[in-house]
Amino acid sequence: MSNAPVYYALAQAHFNPVAAMVKYVDQIQDRLRREGYPLFEPQQVTHLVVSGPGQAQQAEPKIQQTVSWFLTRSDRSAGFILSSSTITFHTTHYDTHKTFIPELLRGLDAVHEAVSLDHVGRLGLRYLDAVVPEDGESVEQYLVGGVHGVEFDAVRRHAMSESVFTTDVGPLVPGGTLVARVYRATAQLGFPPDMLPNGLALNPRFAMTAPREHGVLDTDHFCEGRMPIDLGKLEEQLRSLHAPIKSVFEATTTDHARRAWA
Repeated sequence: MSNAPVYYALAQAHFNPVAAMVKYVDQIQDRLRREGYPLFEPQQVTHLVVSGPGQAQQAEPKIQQTVSWFLTRSDRSAGFILSSSTITFHTTHYDTHKTFIPELLRGLDAVHEAVSLDHVGRLGLRYLDAVVPEDGESVEQYLVGGVHGVEFDAVRRHAMSESVFTTDVGPLVPGGTLVARVYRATAQLGFPPDMLPNGLALNPRFAMTAPREHGVLDTDHFCEGRMPIDLGKLEEQLRSLHAPIKSVFEATTTDHARRAWA
């Protein structure tokens, strides 16, 4: 699509935890810097850890700090987020999956080169699509009837529908989970709280200066299992995750929407 509605996308790989990742960050950063990601920003995150109800003695809550590293393009259109057990490639200037998926593998390869990973335990792709009707149009013209939400004679503040599917993917892991959410709101275009484009700049095409009625398609497809560090097979697995995302996008949107975004 020449006018694709994707305003944020990420691809992520979970690998066997590397407790000493901080020792290897300089090597990983230097390689990715030379490959187009020169901005480097460590970020420390504080978590509150509470012991589970099954423990015999309730321990005091503890403060735990973890570090992530952002490795980003100069124009802040895309970048990597690295932690001790994940590498994420994310972008606010999505092109096609043919260029998107290889970038995650570029980052994973840089990590593997530095630390000699044992396996990948989870792969996932997630897309946010903005459904912003033109003047004189409505969101209903872009979404199929099953996701319109409850109709009521009042101003809709927000609405959400969710469907979860078991998918057949391969070649490394036989089954995946596809979560398709549709949000509707009268507000400025935003992001789910668990999917923020840290360190990136929003594509100006999707900027809103005032609240308006719109929708968001949030599509998350992932698979879990022990997968060897074979970049060719991992790429096949990621491409197999992408195909159902495209299908559920077509099942959720109307012909009118696809013509508008073509």
